[in-house]
Amino acid sequence: MVSQKNIEFYAKSNPPETLFEHTQCVLNEYEKFKELYCKNEITDKIFWELLYIACLYHDFGKVDPCFQNKIIKSISNEEKFDCEINVNIPHNILSPLFLPVKLKEKYPKSFKALVHAIMYHHEREVDIDPGLLKLKAKELEKYIPYLNHRFLLNINKLNHEVRKEIKIERRIKENDQDYLLYIKLKGFLNRLDYSASAHVEVEIPHDQDFVEKVKNFLKSKGGKLRDLQNFSLARKDKNLVLIASTGMGKTEAALLWLNHSKGFFTLPLRVSLNALFKRIYEEIGYKKTGLLHSTSYDYLVNVDDSDPMYRYILSRQFSYPLIFSTIDQLFTFPFKHKGYERIYSTLSVSKVVIDEIQAYSPKIIAAILRGIEMINKIGGKFMIMTATLPNIVKEFLEENDIPFECKEFPSSRVRHRIYLSDNTIDDDLNLIVRLAKNHKILVITNTVRRAIELYEQLEEKNIRVNLLHSLFVSEDRAIKEKLIQNENRPGIWVSTQIVEASLDIDFDYLFTELSTLDSLFQRMGRCYRKREYFGKEPNVYVYFKNVSGIGTIYDSEIFSKSVEFLTPFSGKIISEKDKMRSVEKLYNKTILKDTNYYEEFKRSIDFLRNVFDYELKRENVQKVLREMNTIRVIPIEIYQKNKLLFDNYKNASDFREKYEFLRKIRKLTLDIPGYKVKTDLIQSEVRGICIINQAYSYEKGLENYEVISNMI
Repeated sequence: MVSQKNIEFYAKSNPPETLFEHTQCVLNEYEKFKELYCKNEITDKIFWELLYIACLYHDFGKVDPCFQNKIIKSISNEEKFDCEINVNIPHNILSPLFLPVKLKEKYPKSFKALVHAIMYHHEREVDIDPGLLKLKAKELEKYIPYLNHRFLLNINKLNHEVRKEIKIERRIKENDQDYLLYIKLKGFLNRLDYSASAHVEVEIPHDQDFVEKVKNFLKSKGGKLRDLQNFSLARKDKNLVLIASTGMGKTEAALLWLNHSKGFFTLPLRVSLNALFKRIYEEIGYKKTGLLHSTSYDYLVNVDDSDPMYRYILSRQFSYPLIFSTIDQLFTFPFKHKGYERIYSTLSVSKVVIDEIQAYSPKIIAAILRGIEMINKIGGKFMIMTATLPNIVKEFLEENDIPFECKEFPSSRVRHRIYLSDNTIDDDLNLIVRLAKNHKILVITNTVRRAIELYEQLEEKNIRVNLLHSLFVSEDRAIKEKLIQNENRPGIWVSTQIVEASLDIDFDYLFTELSTLDSLFQRMGRCYRKREYFGKEPNVYVYFKNVSGIGTIYDSEIFSKSVEFLTPFSGKIISEKDKMRSVEKLYNKTILKDTNYYEEFKRSIDFLRNVFDYELKRENVQKVLREMNTIRVIPIEIYQKNKLLFDNYKNASDFREKYEFLRKIRKLTLDIPGYKVKTDLIQSEVRGICIINQAYSYEKGLENYEVISNMI
């Protein structure tokens, strides 16, 4: 028998933390969590009892002498235990053995979910030999007195019945009756365990004056709540689909709908999220806000915050009551990857805002809608808000009996008179130059190659012209984005669709290649964004001859149908309601049924309905949701100028110092889809960043057309 006076069991080594200390941390976070989310002590009683048991017993398998020797050796370079069965079996597999046998009688319908929540609270692919597990269990029995003494328990013997559950084919899946219970037990246990290990709060509650802060902000901008905002606030307990024009106050409407619930706010692009986070954090003054995307820390270090790393950690732990996130960070759970329960369970007590859903590809829209279906089943709420809504979204919600209220809020302001031309933009360069002498002109193409070509042609005409696209290194792109947002002089900006939903810009004229209707209307939102247009001549010129990116970036069939839908409006005013109707009609099953777009949407939905549970890893799912296997590169001349920075990164030993060097290096890089690269790359000193031997300039970005084509 182990002496309870002379020995202590450890849960972690860096820094050293005993099993008792760690378990107490988890239980302390559990109490805070329960206080926040236990709505009814009677109906929720069994769930909270089960979660408490999971938290208490989840690490008891760490009393295994093999595990203890490994931990103690890293602390004091010695071993204190004799291992009879010298084999490493993960502690999460061993922990359920200590569950009291009587629990199965007390919770007959829930016991399996409890066992699996503990057994799989770490996702490890291990082939456990039943014979060795039986021997290991016998060895562990002698540590029962320690656990009873230290945790004031009364465990009589090990629960050998749970060994039957250690088979991958027995894992709880969506069609099992205790599936949702298991999701919440395992997911919440994961969150409580991770937060305790990181010594951060599992949940930070909203300030009681959150809604008032939003209302006061709106009042400071000049008035009372708008119809859209009142509608959202009055239906804070409903699922909503809102179609509202630019400038109608959608963001504030979403914040009022979130009310004091935990909320996630999603947008397609990181730069949009950064701007929105800054707006809430600085203008509204609400600090309990997280930011979650692949480079969020790089942005947070520039925020007026005493500890950006702490905010970054709390964001990744989902601790904040309001978190701004990209889809690839949140909507991985419909793929049921290993560990997806942490996200899915959190959404059971959350509300999710999906902004600008029409900006996503059919594959990602399918993932979002399948996710909404799952959120509805587990008790969460959703709001979809957009300027134009593809009708397949409403059709999916209705066909799957997902309750929602839908309402349109079109602006009565006239903003655009369009001209549809069967020429190319090149044919009207003289018109562009003439207008640019006294106006701000925005030119948008579908690909980087086309944008650079037009930039070079306009540059020869001795007019002020700038270029923005996705093939600038992060540092230069950030400068250009700031310049275009603050532009107040006559001249020309040439860009790609990266300006569609990411930047708050307002130009006098737009000259653009036709894309698809939803994309085009987003582009039009960059012209007369918040102004009314009274002119008799067009302020939006749309070209559909020899358009770039059709068949690669944009579906060719939908492009052709977009020409048909747009033709009746040529030379005329197009209202906000016209835009809403056009996108709604174009993106419905009847029109789309034979297109590649709809086929991809259906294939994606079918895949997600039949995906094999726990087969995928989260990082692989994120690549799918980012829609490309990207390679991060640094142009060779920039690398050579900053070689010292890479050397410092390589030689740094302190984590924070190393991360700071990495942050600076990332500013000098850009992402390229792997399949676009047709040249040799050189691995730099930083894993995951390659050197590309191609010309680069601040004016044009990465310039080699043959190496990279059809980029946006």
